[in-house]
Amino acid sequence: DKLPGEAQDVQVGNANVIEKDGLVKLSKGSKGPWMKDSQELKPCWSRTTFDGIEQSRGYVTFSLTNGPEYHVSQMADAVIVARYLAAALVLPDIRGSRPGDERNFEDIYDVEKFMKSLDGVVKVVKQLPNEISIRDLAAVKVPNRVTEDHIVENVQPIFKSKGNIRLATYFPTVNMRKTTQKSSVDSVSCLGMFGTLELQPEVSEVVDSMIERLRTLSRKSDGLFIAVDLRVDVLENKNCHGSGTNVAKSCYNAQEIALFLRKVGFDTDTTIYLTQSKWDNSLSVLKDIFPKTYTKENIMPEEKKGKFLEFEGSELEKVIDFYICSKSDVFVPALSGLFYANVAGKRIALGKPQILVPADIPGTSATVTNYLSPYVAKKNHLAYSCFC
Repeated sequence: DKLPGEAQDVQVGNANVIEKDGLVKLSKGSKGPWMKDSQELKPCWSRTTFDGIEQSRGYVTFSLTNGPEYHVSQMADAVIVARYLAAALVLPDIRGSRPGDERNFEDIYDVEKFMKSLDGVVKVVKQLPNEISIRDLAAVKVPNRVTEDHIVENVQPIFKSKGNIRLATYFPTVNMRKTTQKSSVDSVSCLGMFGTLELQPEVSEVVDSMIERLRTLSRKSDGLFIAVDLRVDVLENKNCHGSGTNVAKSCYNAQEIALFLRKVGFDTDTTIYLTQSKWDNSLSVLKDIFPKTYTKENIMPEEKKGKFLEFEGSELEKVIDFYICSKSDVFVPALSGLFYANVAGKRIALGKPQILVPADIPGTSATVTNYLSPYVAKKNHLAYSCFC
């Protein structure tokens, strides 16, 4: 339930930082404390650093689960394990958190680009050979950001014994800070996390059309808009209240987000996109202050709603949220967790460092750069190890 980024994991609201090293520049041309994009970063890893792949000695299977914020981490771990074992990686399926929400990889991601991205690094096959039964696969769990030592001690012996494994990543922490230790798997990890998953054309077009709609609605602010990760069902299941004056909170509700945005200087005409699926009455207090507040059902093309909003909280909805939050002009994580951490990584790679961590602000105003995400202000996100 904590929001990472500092030297210690901290919760939402305890992330006051100051602008330094010209990291963030405020845009002078627009109403409100809008920040300019920085230059899009380039991958530090090079394909020339990868030795040729050995002939595959078995298969690694896995599923992508629980939304794109998990997919990027699960993919990185699977690629690292398959590369280390010299195993072939089987194209994953995609499983949502609800029973029956199962999809093929190509329903969301571009298969050809995925396979091309791993060419010469890991052998990828679209399915297991017919002679191998799923029942014969040995189930192996690995922690997120799996290390070479963990593979040697806990995965390799099982793989040698069984020949084929089914991998599952668990998340003992949502910490995405970079480490000082260098590892032989670092380049593979960067490639797996940031260089493999691209949306397939139809999904990408829906995301782009929704972003274009938000920019059209934001004409008075030069087409700029804010994306806020605020989901009522998650708020109801979290303890969003700190105890004591200096204790941070793990999440913020609609009223608190509205007050935070006003106090850091955003005009009431600002356009806001919420990750909430459908409108909830508890959000009205936010819309009262910022009338241009929208959910997916307001801005998605009508002809796409049947497929993409088929039921609340589906993988397709989560994917739309993840990519809109990654490409918005400002991102505000009202909820702590991996969504915030991996959207931050995507934004850093895209040169969009405008991530504001909310807080209870005393008084009537505050400087926006004081609430810049520590991931960006301290440049301590894993993405800074992968991009230059």
